[in-house]
Amino acid sequence: MGKIFSHMTMSLDGYIAQPDDQVGELFDWYHAGDTSVPNPNEDVSFAVDDAGAQAWRRLTENTGALIAGRRLFDIAGGWNDQHPADAPVVVVTHRPPEDAAEKWPRTTFAGGVREAVGRAREIAGAKDVVIASASVTQQALALGLVDEVCVSLVPVLFGDGVPYFSALEGGHVMLEDPVAIQGRRALHLMYPVRR
Repeated sequence: MGKIFSHMTMSLDGYIAQPDDQVGELFDWYHAGDTSVPNPNEDVSFAVDDAGAQAWRRLTENTGALIAGRRLFDIAGGWNDQHPADAPVVVVTHRPPEDAAEKWPRTTFAGGVREAVGRAREIAGAKDVVIASASVTQQALALGLVDEVCVSLVPVLFGDGVPYFSALEGGHVMLEDPVAIQGRRALHLMYPVRR
């Protein structure tokens, strides 16, 4: 069975988006180099530095499923049913879109975080599951379902916005020392969750 990772790109002061849900400079690292990172989504392209490519491969090469919240899914337009990580997506929502089966046939909808993780594990098989949603990450951490917290830390201060972490149910979550990959426009940090 694979691991469950969470990953978000975050400003130095802890935000994954501005108050209007725009990412501002957070994704500059996706275009900060000359290394092309292939992905199946024709609407998205990446030209990262070598370190960014290493971090991207570490997160995506063994990904069998990705979990997102409904808010991110809606903002991204469901990635046209082809997430750049080239993995099926499980969306946490109590109300799937009415046309979900026709518009997003590769996407699964689950009513809660525990259910989403279970479905993602079934889909992924022996591969990893990546959570790409702040709210879902926080809930999964509280449930003890996350093996590693990953952050691509970007040198920008937003001052306000959507936080990656806020009040964690159950209090402190201890992490081990990180693996760090220093890239251009992002420091990629991988923290195993202490068990």
